[in-house]
Amino acid sequence: MANSTVAIIPARGGSKGIPDKNLQHVGGLPLLVRTIHALQLSSSISMVYVSTDSESIARLASAYGAAVIMRPSDLSSDSASSESALLHAIEVIESRGQQPTSIVFAQCTSPFIEPADVDGVINLLDDHDCALTVTENHAFIWRNSAEGSAVGINHNPIERLPRQMLPAEYRETGALYAFNTKEFKSAKHRFFGKIGMFKVPGNRSIEIDDLSDLELANKVAELITVMPTDKTLRDMKAVVFDFDGVLTNNLVYLDELGSETVVCSRSDGLGIQMLKESGFKLLILSKEKNKVVSARGRKLGVEVIQGCDDKRTRLVQWLSENSLRPSEVVYIGNDINDHDCMEFVGLSVAPADAHPSINSVTMWKMGNNGGSGAVRELADALLHSRNNLLG
Repeated sequence: MANSTVAIIPARGGSKGIPDKNLQHVGGLPLLVRTIHALQLSSSISMVYVSTDSESIARLASAYGAAVIMRPSDLSSDSASSESALLHAIEVIESRGQQPTSIVFAQCTSPFIEPADVDGVINLLDDHDCALTVTENHAFIWRNSAEGSAVGINHNPIERLPRQMLPAEYRETGALYAFNTKEFKSAKHRFFGKIGMFKVPGNRSIEIDDLSDLELANKVAELITVMPTDKTLRDMKAVVFDFDGVLTNNLVYLDELGSETVVCSRSDGLGIQMLKESGFKLLILSKEKNKVVSARGRKLGVEVIQGCDDKRTRLVQWLSENSLRPSEVVYIGNDINDHDCMEFVGLSVAPADAHPSINSVTMWKMGNNGGSGAVRELADALLHSRNNLLG
């Protein structure tokens, strides 16, 4: 594994602030799993390692495709530094015959890491010795002096300048650090030489230290969805599409005779064609009964079921007819009549402009709108994960 980058997640079992902190759930997933997911989806990471002293954490990490490094007890106490765990992990990795040139150190206590963040800190190593994730800080910081008086740290209390006139400041998020392996082993700490900063938005910079942080993170998780892992995508065997607002832009055009026309994306159509050629079972499932749905299904060569008020019951029947388990199915929908189907399947997806009524059951929100690339975005991700397996 020469000239590669590996990720190390130090995740010990003990925690004073929150019991079993690394196993606490945010957005329905354990913190450890969320971190593994983000790292696995990075285009820059060749392997994810979890360093732990906990059998429970080790089992969970292994189940989600991470390699486990059992950490000795003397490196698992409250006083043991993260650097000591990293140095031990690197020693074990190298003893297994792997020689990564760079390391990403990731922490489970930051639940909103995205693959782009991982790639971002790694890319900074092209012209920096190490890097970290930060977020902009606009706060006025104070500290008590030895005399007991409050003292301004990043501002002059006497000359109170507007925030926009103060020099830019950044707060360390604690999520990600990246560094050259050889230089880190020599320095024995995460910061050395020229340091780069990769900026992330404030709403994804939460670091969990106590129960109030955990509560806040779960509220934020209702608004933020994370791309699933390659393993999750590879497990999918079928894709079910709602029609209006998914394969169309959710608009209807009427002529003087009352005939309806809709706008569909050729790019989405090509994505569906590629899914068919790769062996995915496909279905268009629509509550409305309309000739345009049938016409689009014929054009794409995809089975259509329409005019069903109880979409979930019909979906269950279709799965049985095709010997599919719910865990093997992706459902992409955009509104409240998709809620029950999305709740039922293994992976629920929504276009960027989906109605908020399905936020609670949406596992992954696309970056593109319905009828404007959302389906192609989903298809590309599914095909990419399958090609990675074959490759």
